[in-house]
Order: sequence, then structure tokens, then C-alpha cells
Amino acid sequence: MAEEKKLLETIAISIVGSGGAGALTAGTILLEAAGRAGWYGIMGRSVGPQIRGGEAAALVRLSSRPVECMSEAYDLLIAMDWNNAERFAADMPLAAHGLVVSDPEGGEIPEVIAASGATMTNAALKALAKEIPGGRENMIAAGIAAGIAGIPAESLMEVVDARLLGKGEAVAEAGRRCIEAGMAQAATLPHDFALAPAEGKTSPRWLITGNEAAGLGVVRGGVRFAAAYPITPATEILEWLAPSLERVGGALVQAEDELASINMAIGASFGGRAAVTATSGPGLALMIEALGLATASEVPVVVIDVMRGGPSTGIPTKSEQSDLNIAVYGCHGDAPHVVVAPLNIADCLFTAQWAVYLAETMQVPVIMLSDQALGQARALIDAPANVSFIARRKLYEGGAQGEYERYALTADGISPMALPGTAGGQYTADGLTHTVRGVPSSKSDDHLAQLDKRRDKIAGFNYGDHWADAEGEGDTVILTWGSLSGAAREAMHALSAEGISVRLVAMRLLSPFPEGPLLQALGDARRILVVEQTHSGQFHRYLRAQCDLPGDVRSFHRPGPKPIGAGEICTQIRDWIS
Repeated sequence: MAEEKKLLETIAISIVGSGGAGALTAGTILLEAAGRAGWYGIMGRSVGPQIRGGEAAALVRLSSRPVECMSEAYDLLIAMDWNNAERFAADMPLAAHGLVVSDPEGGEIPEVIAASGATMTNAALKALAKEIPGGRENMIAAGIAAGIAGIPAESLMEVVDARLLGKGEAVAEAGRRCIEAGMAQAATLPHDFALAPAEGKTSPRWLITGNEAAGLGVVRGGVRFAAAYPITPATEILEWLAPSLERVGGALVQAEDELASINMAIGASFGGRAAVTATSGPGLALMIEALGLATASEVPVVVIDVMRGGPSTGIPTKSEQSDLNIAVYGCHGDAPHVVVAPLNIADCLFTAQWAVYLAETMQVPVIMLSDQALGQARALIDAPANVSFIARRKLYEGGAQGEYERYALTADGISPMALPGTAGGQYTADGLTHTVRGVPSSKSDDHLAQLDKRRDKIAGFNYGDHWADAEGEGDTVILTWGSLSGAAREAMHALSAEGISVRLVAMRLLSPFPEGPLLQALGDARRILVVEQTHSGQFHRYLRAQCDLPGDVRSFHRPGPKPIGAGEICTQIRDWIS
């Protein structure tokens, strides 16, 4: 009689191997197959900064419910080889019931894995692949993972056919046979767990990365021009935008560097096209002077910063939230602009579309702070609802009597913008202090009037309820932003199940600082835990600089690359209230 397995609501799987062994491909196939069978899931990746080779791991979490963050402990680890695995082995802690499957030809198991207490077993991945003409060990690994998790074989075969038939029947057949061999091997391995059955698909699932979602968001928002210089981990935004913009009559230009890309985007926007560029921290640093120009000349532009570990080159392939300070404070002079941050992979679409709307409506630069943990992670999500944020710039139509005042002091601070060639709409758009007509001026009255205008138009804008996601109840609050929102939400639910009432406030609007809405959301909180992925506690310091938070406030922060998990947040709160 077969041993009854423990069904897990969520299961975490890591597939590791040398760069080029196909670990990430195996993880993607596993994730896509799970989606076809009705599950949700997310896949992160751990890779080194090498151009080629090095280490690679696909980190997959599958669940019968939506998930927004990776697991803190892995149920299954499959190693095609252990080459360079010591570089990230500590990032893949194993659950007490965990199973490690490694190829006997794959090298020595790292000490941190061997000492984990998990069950160790062998599977001849390389030998099994060699028995199949055209066989690949990563496909064997995908079959083993699917067999242990309980993903139906037909779902795997559908994905294999979709991905490989274009390369020929022989390639697809090799993939199918490898999957079958891997699933057969899984049945012989010691494990007492499987993924709980999917609750059934109620709507089509999307398989999308945060970078792809951000690209879709700006296109939906009206962007028709992009210029950028490739940089990890933002490059996939450009790769997605290049063909997508062409299909809607737009264009993408790969610039020679980040300075050129931001100035091209500003130029396109000046000419009437909603424009975007994407970069990471080092590129944002190079764009700062041009962002000051866009602020002074009131030319809308969106900059997506997919953050990574810094400073300087830092850890290009890992995540951190440490660009907050430069995004909020980095511009020279008093240069008010907008900074927003998506809260999960699906929210990258909404926030990017919202960013375009804000930029175009207020004629300001908007920086969207994503990060590697969102941008390069791939998730199974429910199809997002369409939103109504479509860019509509206030334009000067020409023909009015009198001289055109490009920077007129209007009630809302937003002045009609003339496109090049508009009759009677000539003006100078540069970085000099100017009069309402755009004529350069060094008068203190003109300087103060334009400073007030640029400040007040974003401070007085109605951002609605989109400034944050706030939920839960209780006098203890987890206050966070960006990619840590998923872990914070999971911690809130876990604590609630224990009878500990906790609220979550995850901020999407970072600048201008939403003091009134934030204080209202915090209410009479007795305890506020500020959670962020930085070394110096940038978010906590920013909050304290902007307003007096109620109650007792504590900061829980650390740098990347290891993400802060839901369990760690739970521990912080349990220890605090005990």
C-alpha cells in the first residue's frame, strides 16, 4: 500500500546547476505546467554576475492560492551539479522534511546543504539524459520536480510541445521522454509530501515577469517612445518594449549610454510623445542632471529604476531597495518630482501605467522604483483588470490672443504645453530659471514663483486611494514598500491565524510624501514595524524626516541579497509583543 503523503498548500523547489545547464529553463517549464494545471506560483532566480557560466538556480514556489514572495525554506532541491553552488547555498535553506536530489557525478555537496538535516538522495540525471537521443538533464530535473510535487504529466507535455515543437519533432520527443524518465525516477525517491490539489482555474492565468508587466503598463498608459541603454536587471523591459512598441506605432532606440537615453526620452516627450526609459541604480545616477532639466522645463518623462545591490556595480543580479534616497533626494536644487513603487509583480503593470498618467497629467518626471526581486521574477497571476489611467497632457491649441505663456501660474500649477509647430506656441524649454513665457530670468520673484508652481502642482494633486495598500486590523502595523509588501502581507495573515491582530500599510506613493493619508491609515497604532531591504534604514529615516509617526516605532532592515521573509517579520512582532 502506497504511503499517504502530506499535502502542502505551498511547496518550494530549487533546481541548481552551472550556468548553461538549463536550471532556469527547467524552473520556467515547471511553473508554466503548474499554471496549466490550476496552481499559482512564482519563480525567482539566483545567478552570479558572470556574463557566461557561473552558478544558477531556479527558485520556484507553487501554491493553491496566489503568492507574492518566495519561501524561506525549500521542500525540494535538485542539483544537476554543485559547481559554484557554495556561492548561493545559504540562500536556499531546507525545510525539516526537505529532500535533496543530486547527481552522483555532480561534485561535492556544499557543507551548508549537507548539514541541513534534509534527506539526501541520488538520481543519475546525466546518465538518464544520455540514454535518450537529444536528452537534457534539466528536462530530467523538471520531470523529477513535477513528479514529487504532483503536477500532472499532461500539463508538462503541453508545455514541452509549446516550447520545443518549433525546433522539430525530434527535439520535442526528446523533451517528452526526459520528462517521463524524470517522473518515473521521482516515484522511487524518498519523500512524504506533495502539493495540495489545485482549486481549479476560475480565470485565465498570466505567466509574466515584473519587467514584462512594467513594459505592458507603460504601453497601456500611452507611451509610444522608449530610449534606453541595457543594464541588469532592467534590460528585459527594453527587450519586451522593442517589438511591442512597434506593433502600436511606437519605437524604441537603444542609446549609446544612459545620458543619451534620458535626453532622447525628454526630447521625444517635448515633441509630444509619452516617453519612458528603464535603468538600474548606476544608470539613474547618470540621469540625474537630465531629470533636473525635465523638472525645470516641465517636460513629462517616466524613468523605471529596477534596483539592485549597490553601491557602484554592487551585485547586479541581486535585489535591494537602496536607491530610495537617490530617487527621492538625488536631483540638484529644489526639483520636485514623483516617486512610485509597485508592490508585487502584478502591480508592476498598474503602477507603471499610473506613473505615465501622473507624468503626463502633471508634466513632471516620475521615477518608478521596481527591483530585481520583482523585475526578473516570473509569476502565475490572475489576469489584471483594465484600469482607466490613460495619459492626457494639457495642450495649448494655439490661436489665442496675446503672447503664449508656457509656464503660466494656473490654479492647479499645470500650464498648457505647446507642441513644436503649434501656431503661436513658440517658447524656450531649457533648464534656466524663467518667466511665465519661458524667457530666462535671474529675478528672485520669477525664481520663487516657478519653484512654488512646480512644488504645489504635485503636492496638491489628488492621488486617490492608490498611494498605498492598507488592510487588516489591530494596533500593530507593518509599514513597508515595494517588493517586501508580499512578505509583509504573508506575515500579517500568519500572525492573524495565531490570534495576533496586525495591520499592513504598503506604500506605493513615496514622493510627494502622503503625510495626511499615511497618518490616517496608521490611526492610533501602538506599534509600527518599518520593514525594508537596505543597510542603513533609508525608508525608516525618510519616514521620520517627513512626519511624527504615532506609537512605538522600530526598524527592521538589512541589505540584500537575501530577501527578508515573512517568518522573520513574524518573529520580530512576536518578540516585540511578548
